[in-house]
Amino acid sequence: MTFGPMQVLVVGFDGTEFTGKIAAELRRLREHDIVRLADLIVVRKDDVGDVTTLETSDLSAAESEQLGALAGALIGLGAAGEQEPDTGAAPLPDDVWFVADAIPPGTTAAVAVLEHRWAIPLRDAIQDSGGQLFADAWLHPVDLIELGAHLQVAASPS
Repeated sequence: MTFGPMQVLVVGFDGTEFTGKIAAELRRLREHDIVRLADLIVVRKDDVGDVTTLETSDLSAAESEQLGALAGALIGLGAAGEQEPDTGAAPLPDDVWFVADAIPPGTTAAVAVLEHRWAIPLRDAIQDSGGQLFADAWLHPVDLIELGAHLQVAASPS
């Protein structure tokens, strides 16, 4: 199986009620095979501290197992935390309760692992052409604004 680049996205919200706007956009991206949900955990903690969760994935059981094995191999862990890579998925801590412990009452947090499906043909074309990836990074508009401000300060006479 071929996987595209993965991105971890962590988003927090005050309150526990949503309009559905985010879910609709995520559904649109999934329907157009732009992204695929490798994993999504949504944790809501109401004002008294009661927790509700939702976890979902677009991956099949076999894909989840393969992705877990690949991730374990990449970080040098096999099953049960062994130091040698293994072909099975490494057991993970209970992510839902870790997130629930970290968010205050009256809030919601979502942790998504998005697979960027649009990048697979581009990556394959680069590899098929003999190209090599030397680096990649995500640039956010805030990063560019900060860079521009820094360059402006550096270029101004003292």
